[in-house]
Amino acid sequence: MKRATFTLSSPETGTTYTLFVVVPATPGPWPLVLAMDGDFIFSNRVDLGPALQAAPVLFVGVGYGAGFGDPANRRGRDYTPVNHSDEPASGGADAFLKFLTATLWPELARCYPIDPVRRGLAGHSLGSLFVLHALFQPQPFFTHFLASAPSVWWADRALFGQVAALRAKQARLPGRLFLSVGEMDSASMTGDLALLEQQLAAQPFTGLEIISRRFPRNDHYNVVPAAFATGLAALFGRS
Repeated sequence: MKRATFTLSSPETGTTYTLFVVVPATPGPWPLVLAMDGDFIFSNRVDLGPALQAAPVLFVGVGYGAGFGDPANRRGRDYTPVNHSDEPASGGADAFLKFLTATLWPELARCYPIDPVRRGLAGHSLGSLFVLHALFQPQPFFTHFLASAPSVWWADRALFGQVAALRAKQARLPGRLFLSVGEMDSASMTGDLALLEQQLAAQPFTGLEIISRRFPRNDHYNVVPAAFATGLAALFGRS
């Protein structure tokens, strides 16, 4: 696997992003997966080898060149669909989604041979909240979604209302969704994910395939390697 890093400025958010690219050893075209919190994934050296061997994808971590708590890290703005008092600058998910689809994706398509049909989005925690926001759109740009320990709690579980409002307007939503959480995560995280799964089971979307996993002996922080390896293999693995 080859690795590369570059930066790209966003006219949609006014932020310059750091992109961490992992290129498969196999010939393209490949599915492209954009992963949130690229700084965390790559600074912590999350081992992507097993995942990318099982599912050869062009993996791009979208980061800020700054870790959690640094003012330059704008995840609290970019990953949140609605504003909440916990984060005054929150609620910028739509602008960030436009950056991914209108600016970043064409740039990556210009540089690498990518599969135009299978478009992946992956995240953990608040990044997974953004992944789910991107899925529950009338016409989602992405087709494959990996949501590890999603922060469904955000803004009094506003995501549930987004899902219900979309389901009231349309019954069909093609896509593949991998949902997971560590069994040792907080009761709030595991419970909220169960509530989301129940909502989707009670009023399913036609065409939406959902794969759910729980990881024993994993908590909110150490589950990321297992969730990404298992999720990418489930979504993009060789048949």
